[in-house]
Amino acid sequence: MRRLTGGIASIAALSFAVVIAFSLPAFAQSNPALPGYNSAQPSAQGLPEQRQQSLATPTQNSPSVPNDPGYQFGNGDQVRITVFGQPDLTNTYQVDGQGMIQFPLVGRIHAGGMTAGQLQQEIVHKLSPDYIRNPSVSVEVLNYRPFYILGEVNKAGAYPYVSGMTVSQAVAYAGGFTYRAKDDNFQISRTEHGQHQEIKASGDTPVRPGDVITIPERFF
Repeated sequence: MRRLTGGIASIAALSFAVVIAFSLPAFAQSNPALPGYNSAQPSAQGLPEQRQQSLATPTQNSPSVPNDPGYQFGNGDQVRITVFGQPDLTNTYQVDGQGMIQFPLVGRIHAGGMTAGQLQQEIVHKLSPDYIRNPSVSVEVLNYRPFYILGEVNKAGAYPYVSGMTVSQAVAYAGGFTYRAKDDNFQISRTEHGQHQEIKASGDTPVRPGDVITIPERFF
């Protein structure tokens, strides 16, 4: 009788251990704070459709200078010039204060005011045929020239341009408004296609490389 009772107890204990073993993973997933639990990063699967789209693709309404074929180079822009098959010529070059870049073999090239396509054609023209026969050249922007913010901000000065930024974001870069700032009406000085413009701006106005943003003082 004792043997029978002991056997039943052993079977019961084994059954309980099996139940616990199968239950622990589910319990651990529902309690990520448990020691040794390695929670995975959430995925878009299972989220609402709108949230899935926001994770998969960037916002399409953000202005983007890098995709603008009409963007003109200026002082401070860094460009990546690739001459295919010519590693000694392929490099990063910076546009200086006179709008020039120093390029091997041909010397200084005036890049200021040019688009990527125009600069590409200019380099091809200078390399061919004296240095390279039928050169293949690619030009792209690596880093854009800074923008400037002046007036009633806590840290006026030059700041790195970030694609898609607005005036409000530029103000945040500069430490926010001073207590004297007029915070709903701004001025942007911009030069494009050789023409200087004075633009009235709001907080949502897109900023472009080289812009000079002025935050005026309000009148009490």
